[in-house]
Amino acid sequence: MKKEAQKLVCIILAAGKGTRMRSSLPKVMHKITGKPMLMHVVDTALAAHAEKVVVVTAPDMESVRGEVKNRYGDTVHNVVQQKQLGTGDAVKAAQSVLEGYKGNVIILYGDTPLIAKETVLSMSAILDASPDTAVAVLGMEISEPNAYGRLVVKHGSVERIVEVKDATEEEKHIRLCNSGVMAVKGSVLFPLLARLNNKNAGGEFYLTDLVKLARDDGHACGLATADPQELMGVNSRVEQALAESIAQETLRRKAMEQGATLIDLASVYFAHDTKLGKDVIIHPHVVFGEKVEVRDNVEIRAFCHIDGAILHEHAIIGPFARIRPGSDIGESAHVGNFVELKNTKLEKGAKVNHLSYVGDAHVGEKTNIGAGTITCNYDGVNKYKTEIGAHAFIGSNTALVAPVKIGDGAIIGAGSVITRDVAQDALAIARAGQQEKTDWAKNKRKK
Repeated sequence: MKKEAQKLVCIILAAGKGTRMRSSLPKVMHKITGKPMLMHVVDTALAAHAEKVVVVTAPDMESVRGEVKNRYGDTVHNVVQQKQLGTGDAVKAAQSVLEGYKGNVIILYGDTPLIAKETVLSMSAILDASPDTAVAVLGMEISEPNAYGRLVVKHGSVERIVEVKDATEEEKHIRLCNSGVMAVKGSVLFPLLARLNNKNAGGEFYLTDLVKLARDDGHACGLATADPQELMGVNSRVEQALAESIAQETLRRKAMEQGATLIDLASVYFAHDTKLGKDVIIHPHVVFGEKVEVRDNVEIRAFCHIDGAILHEHAIIGPFARIRPGSDIGESAHVGNFVELKNTKLEKGAKVNHLSYVGDAHVGEKTNIGAGTITCNYDGVNKYKTEIGAHAFIGSNTALVAPVKIGDGAIIGAGSVITRDVAQDALAIARAGQQEKTDWAKNKRKK
């Protein structure tokens, strides 16, 4: 009979100040693929079916705790590390939430956003595999280890973690390095933490010391490994850019594997939650914000920015189009060059092909919006809606002053400023009559 896996919880250490980011924003709130790094790690923990997730922050990180609360409610617990006394002390801060917990505890970091749920589960599986294994360490092979702590391993078990400053010349040649991620059985975690001391150069309580304490008690220390890219910590803007690049490569590969064509994959940027259907074609220099869903057979031409929108089957977008949040582009609809949509619904076959702004609007099936059309949705105080019926024709350079309704099949003459509702199938023209003065221009030039 297959042994049932132990349940697990995750503690995420997020109290670091991140001074190298040179930012007033807490380090863990800097974004990768449009989502704060910390939230990447929380979502990974939840994807691994963690029973509880505990985020450890510093006292002055109220904004981080507020964002965690807003996003996850009571699903994720916030605790505070009162003083910056090292990683071991930070884990102790979670004791009030996990007191008496006997399952597996996975200790993660809020500035390591690329770690995968499979890695989290593998750490828990090592603890499950043997009753003698109380601790598991996550390592990575580094060609030039530099300042990383080295893992001394014998017979597949971690004997100790050696900091580079304490390493012998032989140990410095070890390429298996400590990522910082650790799994500990809940039954021994807090008793071991209680025995940590801070008799070291930094005056801090180091989580890595748990390996020695566990082995002194007769426990084994297991080893898992993962790709260094997955385990990279982000401590600077340069490292943030590198993590973004790695994450984008993953998202691009996933998009193509699921049936999308990327003409120039290096210039397409996805958000963490971008959804693409089959046979989608994405041209160069397209950027997706959060909450975008693209259905089958959509074509997105070059230099488009799409944020918070749904694009239905066979729609054509761009080039040079901006689709803002709340927009819903119907089946076979066209949004052309230098067009901006905001909070607008285009029904099936509607077209906005040139140089237009359409905001807070509903555009009916197969309606054509002429070049230079603007829905005047804001009066300086309030926003208002424009409703345009099906099969209507809006002439070029038209201003529709909301709130206003254009009936099905209506035609608006080019250059009109429409301030009142237009009936179904009517022609509306709102512009001054043309005047012509014979020879006026010639006489002016003579003067």
